[in-house]
Amino acid sequence: MARAIKERLALEGFEVAVAADGLAGLAAADEFSPDLILLDLLMPKMDGMAMLKKLRQGGRGKKTPVIILSNLNNDQARRDSLAAGANDFMTKINASLEDIAAVTKKQLKN
Repeated sequence: MARAIKERLALEGFEVAVAADGLAGLAAADEFSPDLILLDLLMPKMDGMAMLKKLRQGGRGKKTPVIILSNLNNDQARRDSLAAGANDFMTKINASLEDIAAVTKKQLKN
């Protein structure tokens, strides 16, 4: 899924980096200072909620827009993500690549 999203966003003109787990994602966010982060909640080494909370604690990730893109399709995951500082929440099964690109553009405009 990450590869398909990367390819779709690259077609839209975005430069995309992919991290395989939460620890690598946090390190990449610190190193590259991305304009936006697409974040899964279910990741090895550090889950997405822990990564989001660490991003929001300070430093470069404090104000970076974060879109949660997860297989968790429940109201509690959505509420918890938004309360922790996510800017948007999308369920993978309901999101097409075009939807992901559109929400990415929307968040970057904000």
